[in-house]
Amino acid sequence: MGSSERGRRPGTLFGELLRQRHLTAEQFSRQAELFARQRGMKVTLGARQVQRLASGVREDGRPLGLPRPVTQSLLEEMFSVSIERLLAPVKAPAPSVSEDLELLARITRGRNLDRETVRLLQQKLDLTRVIDRRLGASGLLGELRAQVEQMDGMLDDVLDRSVQTSLAAVVVDASALAGWQLLDQGDAKDAWAFYNRAVRAARHAESPALEAYASAGKAVVLLDLGETQAAVDLTDHARHIARGRVPRLLFSWLTAGHGEACAANGEHAKSMRAFDDALRTMSASDSSETPYLVFDGTHLSRWRGNALARLGAPEAIDVLSDVLERLDPSFARAETALRIDLAQVFTATGDKDAAAAHAERARLLAAQVGSVRQRKRLAALVG
Repeated sequence: MGSSERGRRPGTLFGELLRQRHLTAEQFSRQAELFARQRGMKVTLGARQVQRLASGVREDGRPLGLPRPVTQSLLEEMFSVSIERLLAPVKAPAPSVSEDLELLARITRGRNLDRETVRLLQQKLDLTRVIDRRLGASGLLGELRAQVEQMDGMLDDVLDRSVQTSLAAVVVDASALAGWQLLDQGDAKDAWAFYNRAVRAARHAESPALEAYASAGKAVVLLDLGETQAAVDLTDHARHIARGRVPRLLFSWLTAGHGEACAANGEHAKSMRAFDDALRTMSASDSSETPYLVFDGTHLSRWRGNALARLGAPEAIDVLSDVLERLDPSFARAETALRIDLAQVFTATGDKDAAAAHAERARLLAAQVGSVRQRKRLAALVG
């Protein structure tokens, strides 16, 4: 059910329940897929089938029969209601009464959201981030997307301003992580949409730090699309938003991102100046103010090495090799990217054996974390 479907009254109790939960057909389809996978049920429920179940009729207007037994079991478990009741027709209440009750329910739900609940949502997100870093979290992406949509849908209904601001910050963090995971899965379009959602939530929170952070994420999508000048401009804009208004570690991270964009755009001197500035800023930073960032001297050197590799600079080998020795082994995706950078530089310098060794290790790591993005990079390098 898209935006136009939300305006139509559902024909079945199932459709009414979706409307009350503010779920589109696509959103419920993803929730059902996750629910089934967690319980070992071999069943899929596409968005078009959800629409038919909500309306109670087929595309040609004929009444809809019962779905397959496995689909019946899935829906009955999700709603704790028999399939016969779920597919029974419902009579729509008077619009004014129904809409007032719906709004009141949303406001009540927003009032029930407190700081402790927001803290638990953040803890859940932090755990997802750790799993993503170590193992890749493509299997958790559907759940993360559903969580973002649920939190984002509640923002306007939270009346306590401090709770609303805290929730908006979690929405930024979760949307940016979803954007990064989607980009790693090769889905630039949806990644862009989630980073845009993060920017909007940051503005809701009136947080220059979070807006700059989300904007820098959008720049990575631009780099993957080959829009290098646009990425340079956007990272520069992010630094402009942040200058003098954000923690030093975040500004260092933003400056390093600008250096990465400049390298992709072929601006060697400008890129290296940015990395030097990032190092100076980092030396006096405090990571406690930016829990959503994992960034230190090792990661900064890794980014500089990547920039040098992009620029075809031979000194990238020493920088990247040093980082490889210091990198925390739990950063599996970071090691994948690092080894592809090394394979690229060794290929350029003619050391085929070293290039092949790093490429093989990168191939194994990319498979381990399920990174489509890094597999594409590797394929472009070695064919």
